[in-house]
Amino acid sequence: MRDLQNCFNQDAVAVELQSVITNLLDVTKEIALAVRQAALAGVLGAVQVQNVQGETQKKLDVIANDLLKAALKKNIHVRALASEEDEHVIALHNSGRYVVAFDPLDGSSNIDVNGQVGTIFTVYPALDNVAADSPSQFFQQGKNQLCAGYVLYGPSTALVLTNGGPTRCFTLDSHHNEFVLTNAKLQVPQNTEEFSINMANQRFWSDNFKRYIADLLAGETGVRGKRFTMRWNAAMVGDVHRVLTRGGIFMYPNDSRHPRQPAKLRLLYEANPMAMLVENAGGKACSEATNKIQRILDIVPDALHQRVSVILGAANEVDICIVYLFKRDQVDESVLIENEEAY
Repeated sequence: MRDLQNCFNQDAVAVELQSVITNLLDVTKEIALAVRQAALAGVLGAVQVQNVQGETQKKLDVIANDLLKAALKKNIHVRALASEEDEHVIALHNSGRYVVAFDPLDGSSNIDVNGQVGTIFTVYPALDNVAADSPSQFFQQGKNQLCAGYVLYGPSTALVLTNGGPTRCFTLDSHHNEFVLTNAKLQVPQNTEEFSINMANQRFWSDNFKRYIADLLAGETGVRGKRFTMRWNAAMVGDVHRVLTRGGIFMYPNDSRHPRQPAKLRLLYEANPMAMLVENAGGKACSEATNKIQRILDIVPDALHQRVSVILGAANEVDICIVYLFKRDQVDESVLIENEEAY
């Protein structure tokens, strides 16, 4: 707790907000234990219901969601909460200064194969002119976030957190049950030779995006003139953690499978907190809308479970991807090879 408190002090985090973050982190320690003991406790597998996203819930999804809601309901500083697993906002304390949103267990499809999963969370200021149970409490731009973070349950339990200052990494010391600072300032390199994407979806991508990926795969024999490596965890929390700790670009672009829902990732629970973490580590985070690119943190939400496309990571590589999406035919190939830093 000493390291975390020092970071709170450095970032001038309000005492009330400190209590909310501490509550969240205390619960993630319980979730970490539940994940480790899942097979022994008989909580692997799915329940026979779907969440509001239309996705089959895993037993640990439900457990993590219930633990987070129970803890936050006791905190008088939380006015409302929103969970990826629940359809509606849950009103709590009318005098609370903050609203909290979370994805209780991102990547839960990995649970049964002992893969990476994690908890993503974000905290916004409560809006005084809006009812506590209104979705409009969360219709704020991502740049209004006061805190964003995730806890990754892997070989070690890692916390990545920003309170508006640097993006820091902590590791859970299981002997003392507290998070210890292990990287005081994560920094995403501007250039990269590593990318994360679900290649099984490529037939649904736009032609421009297909060209971008094709040029990455062409490696040193193609117009990019260097070899790229692909990594994919099937959990955003794991793929973004790799970007934050060793660089890269993570992408979940629009696709044509469901015209009314062209994107997969949720703005509130996934895209915004990850965008804040990446930007505060020197990277970029964008989303492809109709005929334009938006900075994710500038998007004004219009639905509680709104989905957006995501392109985030190494700043120069994000810019090059954008060039492909909108101006590929205007770019001389030698510029892409020799002057990547210009994008």
